[in-house]
Amino acid sequence: MANAISTTPVPRNEPVLGYLPDSAERNALGLELKRIKSERLAIPVVVGGEKRFHSNKVPVVIPHNHKHVLAEVSQATKADAEDAVKSCLASRAAWAALPWEERAAVFLKAADLLAGKYRAQINAATMLGQSKSAHQAEIDAACELIDFFRYNAHFAERVYSEQPESSPGMWNRSEARGLEGFVYAITPFNFTSIAVNLPAAPALMGCAVIWKPSPTSMLSSYIALKVLEEAGLPPGIINLLPGDPLIINDVLMKHPELSGIHFTGSTPTFNQLWKEVAKNIEVYRSYPRIVGETGGKDFIFAHPSADPAQVVTGMVRGAFEFQGQKCSAASRAFIPKSLWPAVEKSLVATVKELKIGDIEDYTNFLGAVIDKRSFDKIKGYIEAAKNTEQARILVGGTCDDSLGYFIHPTVIQAYDPSFKTMTEEIFGPVLSVYVYEDKDLDATIALCDRSSPYALTGAIYAQDRLAISHLTKAFEHSAGNFYVNDKPTGAVVGQQPFGGGRRSGTNDKAGSIFNLLRWVSHRTIKENFVPYTDYRYPFMKN
Repeated sequence: MANAISTTPVPRNEPVLGYLPDSAERNALGLELKRIKSERLAIPVVVGGEKRFHSNKVPVVIPHNHKHVLAEVSQATKADAEDAVKSCLASRAAWAALPWEERAAVFLKAADLLAGKYRAQINAATMLGQSKSAHQAEIDAACELIDFFRYNAHFAERVYSEQPESSPGMWNRSEARGLEGFVYAITPFNFTSIAVNLPAAPALMGCAVIWKPSPTSMLSSYIALKVLEEAGLPPGIINLLPGDPLIINDVLMKHPELSGIHFTGSTPTFNQLWKEVAKNIEVYRSYPRIVGETGGKDFIFAHPSADPAQVVTGMVRGAFEFQGQKCSAASRAFIPKSLWPAVEKSLVATVKELKIGDIEDYTNFLGAVIDKRSFDKIKGYIEAAKNTEQARILVGGTCDDSLGYFIHPTVIQAYDPSFKTMTEEIFGPVLSVYVYEDKDLDATIALCDRSSPYALTGAIYAQDRLAISHLTKAFEHSAGNFYVNDKPTGAVVGQQPFGGGRRSGTNDKAGSIFNLLRWVSHRTIKENFVPYTDYRYPFMKN
């Protein structure tokens, strides 16, 4: 508005619904699960608002029942990618020229649509397409995505409100312009909220975006795009390109108008994207912003003063929620010998209690891993532990893909701290434990810090305050998100901005003002109210 200084509604984290038996939300979710399973959705390429259906299609299946096809996804062509760039360039200027409040209103409305009308649908799509439990879908596809939309609008207001000082006789201003050209958003399967936020955050700031979702999250991603369209997002601001990354990248990564990459995925893929940018650096009109959240080998480190029951709960929830397919999931644990007997007994007993199966059975703690490729990779690590003297399987180790891609929660005790399951990213329901001598505390801290190239999340457990302080300092650079007496997962927008360093990414902190700053380029404006009329300075007088 021209005659107002607007403020966004004060954001509050969306309440997590309980899905208790016979609750309204559980009944609504059940109806959506039934409806989605009864249909086979055709998901198009979307360019400039135009839905393009092609004969080349890829199925979306239920991971815990992989014979059931939920949708068929048209695969983008080279021409689609070229047209998507043209769409971005044609639509960006008008979108960026809108008052920021008008752009923010789209995402605030989308948040309300997700909180009400589309809540059951986005959760059901995430449950079926990504094999998440009702609770895991609720905290992700509904609550976290709603939080991203509401908090990002508030953070955008802060970006625009940050202004320079002015001396007498002048007025200095700062203008946060959306990036020229287009932003390329490449998104993961494991969080619907992250997948949608990666294109949405740059769009909010006035950018035009080309979005390539993971093929295994296409159902929830497409529903989210429809929500944004209903909320008023103009055609061409977010263009959807599902398909072969080699075809899409060949167009986008070489294009002079590439202005940014917003990525979540594997470290090798991010490395390759960075190399492509370097190779084409002379081509680009501006230096592309490269923002990435990549791999992790997240740890739990217990001090001898820790409470064993708290440690076990953190290990079980941190390692096995959503089948360990969180970037932040606990993948390795360091336990002192003095605590190990109590921890081992309780851990093994608890893991044996965990049920695995169809996520529509609300008593199941785990569903299936995402696809055959992931299943085979994780199974390979388990088989390696079965066939070595360097480690032993304490519990779990069962893999069955006859109906769905099921891997039972597995705990491996590694006798060698450099054993591959202690050092390599697995991305599945496998937790490796190394038991250290209490007297070797500092050496084991150093071992934990240096035995992985990643630095995404980490958790410590201790009761002794001196120990907490010591461990917190010692692990200063070991994790971008660090937890004291809590599991290393579950970052909340506005509370724990998320991201890691080292080989875990650029640490630009999704869910904070810092991420939004990457999608704007500031222009400083100085207006002189008393222009000079004489070139001579006072010091020049005799």
